[in-house]
Amino acid sequence: MTNKILIYQVFTRLYGNRNTTRKEWGTIEENGSGKFNDFTAAELKKIKDMGISHIWFTGVIRHATQTDYSQYGIPTQHPAVVKGRAGSPYAICDYYDVDPDLAVNVDKRMQEFEALIARTHKAGLKVIMDFVPNHVARQYQSIAKPEGVVDLGADDNTEEGFNPQNNFYYCPGQRFDPYFDLRESNGGLTKDLPPYVEEPAKSTGNDHFDANPGINDWYETVKLNYGVDYWTHYGHFDPIPDTWNKMTDILLFWAKKGVDGFRCDMTEMVPAAFWAWATDKVKFLYPQIVFIGEVYDPNQYRNYIGAGFDYLYDKVGMYDTMRNTICGNGSASFITGAWQSTDDIGSHMLYFLENHDEQRVASADFAGSAEKGIPGLVASVLMQANPFMLYAAEEYGERGMDKEGFSGKDGRTTIFDYWSIDTLCRADEGKLTEEEQYIYNTHKKVLQIARKEKAVDGVFYDLMYANPWSARFDNNKQFAFLRKQDNEVLLVVCNFNGNAVDIDVKIPQHAIEFLEIPEKKYTATDLLSGDKKAFTIKGDQSIDMEVPAYSARVWKFSYRRK
Repeated sequence: MTNKILIYQVFTRLYGNRNTTRKEWGTIEENGSGKFNDFTAAELKKIKDMGISHIWFTGVIRHATQTDYSQYGIPTQHPAVVKGRAGSPYAICDYYDVDPDLAVNVDKRMQEFEALIARTHKAGLKVIMDFVPNHVARQYQSIAKPEGVVDLGADDNTEEGFNPQNNFYYCPGQRFDPYFDLRESNGGLTKDLPPYVEEPAKSTGNDHFDANPGINDWYETVKLNYGVDYWTHYGHFDPIPDTWNKMTDILLFWAKKGVDGFRCDMTEMVPAAFWAWATDKVKFLYPQIVFIGEVYDPNQYRNYIGAGFDYLYDKVGMYDTMRNTICGNGSASFITGAWQSTDDIGSHMLYFLENHDEQRVASADFAGSAEKGIPGLVASVLMQANPFMLYAAEEYGERGMDKEGFSGKDGRTTIFDYWSIDTLCRADEGKLTEEEQYIYNTHKKVLQIARKEKAVDGVFYDLMYANPWSARFDNNKQFAFLRKQDNEVLLVVCNFNGNAVDIDVKIPQHAIEFLEIPEKKYTATDLLSGDKKAFTIKGDQSIDMEVPAYSARVWKFSYRRK
């Protein structure tokens, strides 16, 4: 077993839901909701058997929703400041509580989540959950906070727009008054309700520091104050801002429950100084905890790694490059530049092809076919030793082309609505198409290679410099590299072409010397197809091979060590 981290992101509310009503703007009663208890021992084993090491349970912490749980003592939220019937999992309304939608017994919702943590660990998997540090729901109110904890904003001086000890930013003397009809924001569902009132207005989560956010702003959220004066761009970190202590205590609360890591939303919107302070305190008590950061500015990558992050999204870099290659909008040779740009921090970069923010590979807005994504999958998973993340149902080629409600037909699986995922439902019933079964089998093989083949823990050698464009190798459509550990070698060749190709792949003398591969004849096995091939490794000579359309070869060969 390798050390490769393979994360399976599940949108918890959707994953286990097998209600196929799928009514646009449907309620939880109409469309149903997945539950913590849907992750049975058998379900977790199936996930682990794919090769997965970590599960990211997305949307666990209680967030704003239009569903009424007041009978359980849970405060209702004004529907005009909730996106969708179910609400955004990133509009947190109680950091110390879990989403009641996910519980069979609402009164025992925390116990059900704690049991899920225990089941997941028993299955040999690790648990990742969201930490949403930058913003909260407009009507944040904790009912589950431990004794002695002061709620966010409870002691704020609301007459000051900025005070380093406030938890929020304010617009003194102004009422929250968006630049659009708030009551029409949910398809007209809230047009007959009394207006939402907030006075003084709080600043909006996406750094909108006035009382008038627009329809494209994160109007359902308010920005948390970590001591940064956004009018002067100066940080007031001495004394330590109150928000630092409160948010670190929240991290420690969940760490104590046994979670193994936090995926931190919009990491770069929170100062690196806070993260250095908080991650140090958490890791001192829980050294096994990993922090995964959503950072989009490559110029900030090293700042946040230095502040304690173990892994960062490589979105503006590897993801964008791989997407362009898959869609035929960029050359496969550009993949080399993508990994080289982060080579010094490569082990900290998290690769992915899908997540809840991005469009599905098979959607009409991305590649239009899951098969086209296969070479990108192979390259993203096997190229480096760093982590890879898979979004639930990606392995079946889910298209994400439903029109669910607040989330329109945009190639994404909704995070705002009550819904179920078509391919997950049909997979349970044994009703996948032949193509979907192929996509699943291929994903499973690639992930298992990453977890089982020790060369994936070893040295990476990019072969593209030795294989410029030629009649026998199209570096716009093929990407080739070597992986080696001890006496085992993988030669990986990815074909982004819609046609099978018969190509030559040159192995340069430097690769042979650098990797210390004996020059001789080998018999290799393609770990994807089971095909066998004999070839000779000799400096600056080529290996000819056929690579299927939208696929790859993962040739494994080994030699006796002296």
